[in-house]
Amino acid sequence: MPAVKDAVDIAFAVAVVAAATTASGHAVLYKRDSRSAAIWLLLIWVLPALGALAYALLGVNRVERRAARMRRRMVRHRDDPPFPAGEPGNHFVPLARLVSQMVERPLVSGNSVEPLVDGVHAFPAMLEAIDGARTSIAMASYIFDGDGIGEDFVRSLAQARARGAEVRVLIDDVDARFSSSSAAKALKRAGVNIAVFNPPLVPARLHAMNLRNHRKILVVDGRVAFTGGMNVDCRYWKPEAPEQAYRDLHFRLRGPVVAHLMAVFADDWHFATEEALRGPKWFAPSGAEGAILARAIEAGPDEAFERLRWAIVGGLNAAQRSIRVLTPYFIPDQSLISALDAAAMRGVEVDIVIPDASDLPHVRWAMFGQLWQVLDHGCHVWLRPGAFDHSKLLVVDGAWTLIGSANWDARSLRLNFEMNVECYSVEFGAHMDGLIQARIAGAQQLTLEMLNARSFPAKLRDGVARLFAPYL
Repeated sequence: MPAVKDAVDIAFAVAVVAAATTASGHAVLYKRDSRSAAIWLLLIWVLPALGALAYALLGVNRVERRAARMRRRMVRHRDDPPFPAGEPGNHFVPLARLVSQMVERPLVSGNSVEPLVDGVHAFPAMLEAIDGARTSIAMASYIFDGDGIGEDFVRSLAQARARGAEVRVLIDDVDARFSSSSAAKALKRAGVNIAVFNPPLVPARLHAMNLRNHRKILVVDGRVAFTGGMNVDCRYWKPEAPEQAYRDLHFRLRGPVVAHLMAVFADDWHFATEEALRGPKWFAPSGAEGAILARAIEAGPDEAFERLRWAIVGGLNAAQRSIRVLTPYFIPDQSLISALDAAAMRGVEVDIVIPDASDLPHVRWAMFGQLWQVLDHGCHVWLRPGAFDHSKLLVVDGAWTLIGSANWDARSLRLNFEMNVECYSVEFGAHMDGLIQARIAGAQQLTLEMLNARSFPAKLRDGVARLFAPYL
């Protein structure tokens, strides 16, 4: 018996070492971030059995591999605009060229983009579009709450289906699986065609906790689209106490760029269900609706990896006068910090507006743990008082605007599936720049002296939280 036990122990030890070696090799070869690879190597060898198992479940990007397999055989829509795209002109030409290198779809002219400030304006506009739908509705939301305002969306979607419109709703699996108030079951009971965005195997589902579909897309009849930062969530809708509702920005889009948003949804829907959405029912021909040059930029941990980061870096480097950043979570990596600092040091006015209130205290701690890196080089940071502000917006020189779902953190720029729209327009850019400046006028400036005046325990807490920035 002792000999058998010794043989089992030796076999187990060999298996553990083999698993740890395999996991280490995979991390070294395939982890893009050297710091992430180093952390995984440390975990794997400090806890060989548990570390290798954790890496197999959480460290391997199965979504990327599954996406590559599926997209080899999927039907993908690539729009063919009815007229050539215009040139953005001036110093943004190199930026447009940079994005064109990363994104297959062209920059298209003839678009209108209308800002919808807060749920009080966005939700009624979205419901009005759904209630007027005649042929199709494509809707993707990271959070789709079934309570409060969510009940109105469920009812309108069900009624649209009853009228004969084709309805497809895509919800991230984290919300559908772990939220007790998710609308997923209510939508299914109403007969709405719904899918969750998540690979089917149990290990991949665990891994999908880190790979979330964070996109917010609504396309109606292939002619009008909505996107931005707003989830279908009762926290954005409090008619009885509007001052307590989350604040956010959403946008209504018309024109050829609507086909871009529909194409992103169609790819995601095919990824989740293998059903191809194509034809005029989903992609209606569109003429000019405005004067904005626009293009959708989808990003995610698949072949679209880091597209948004490149677009943001390109926009920051193109700035000559001003950079305005509006974001709920500001935890950029060193490349974005360097681009902001470089812009400030060459004379560009850099304003970063974050909410004074936070829905995630640990994220606020991490933000305050690294804000000194931008304050120390001339960037201005502003704290907007009042209810939590979930708005996401980047405006450069009052002419290039980036709208959509992405935050300034590693989760959005490395792990999540996001979708943003770049807009080239002096008129629209000036409007959005003015919106941010209005918020700055009512905000408190955070100075380096104020940051340094925090107590030692607060500084230590914030510094420790910053260590986990790549995973927040």
